[in-house]
Amino acid sequence: MPAPPAGPGVAPPFAAPPTEGRSTRMWLGLGAGGLALLLCCGGGAAAVIGLAVAGTQALDEQGRAVTGDYYGALVDDRYTEAYDLLCRDLRERESRTEFERRVTAEPTIASYRVGDVNLNDLTVPVDVTLDGGGQEAQLVILAQNSSTGRLEVCGVS
Repeated sequence: MPAPPAGPGVAPPFAAPPTEGRSTRMWLGLGAGGLALLLCCGGGAAAVIGLAVAGTQALDEQGRAVTGDYYGALVDDRYTEAYDLLCRDLRERESRTEFERRVTAEPTIASYRVGDVNLNDLTVPVDVTLDGGGQEAQLVILAQNSSTGRLEVCGVS
């Protein structure tokens, strides 16, 4: 016959499970999971913001470049190049010959300074110095070509 079980105060035949550190490990695990979630969501938000900023800078750069190319062509009497930078609507209203005739009849541009693109209405301010020393503030209106995606000059006021 087996021996009867021991009475009160006798050590059990197995070790008791540890109780200390359980809550600490749980909070560390929850904190690590929260940090991972924050990094994933925060990284996605940062990527979206980064793309928006890069797109804005690219649009400003392209607008300033096409405006500078247009005025550079006018200053250097490269009217064909200037005409090619116009949007389709303007080219349909005015032939290359009519454009050259009109531009040569206007006061000659000696120098120019291109400002920053206004992204709300795609306009670019240009400070123009004429051959006689006069100065004008002109505003270039840009439009995006639907087939190429490039910005084009679609008016000067």
